[in-house]
Parts: sequence; structure tokens; C-alpha cells
Amino acid sequence: MPTNSDRIIEEFWDSLSATPEAVPETNAQHEELDRRLDELDRDGPVGIPWEEVLRPIRSRIP
Repeated sequence: MPTNSDRIIEEFWDSLSATPEAVPETNAQHEELDRRLDELDRDGPVGIPWEEVLRPIRSRIP
């Protein structure tokens, strides 16, 4: 059962997510986002395909 604190936090989170531009990013966050975008431009998307991630998990399920 949600507590009063839970409801307050949920309302606060909802208000932030409704207007993300109202929460300014720090210089460090901006620099990190730029770095990640540069990396994406340079290397393209990297990662493991979802099916490859699921394969070992599914093999352990009877």
C-alpha cells in the first residue's frame, strides 16, 4: 500500500517528467552527453542483440 511519502515522490516525479526542460543539466552532464553522442557518431550503435542476450537465459529455464 503506498504511503504518503510514496505519493509525494510520485507527484514530484510526474511533475519533473512532464517538463524535463525545467530541470537544467549540469556542465558535467552536458559534456558527458556530448561525449556519448560523438562516440555514437564515430562508432555507430554498439551492443548485443536482444536475442543473443536472451539465449543463455532461456537455456537455463526448464
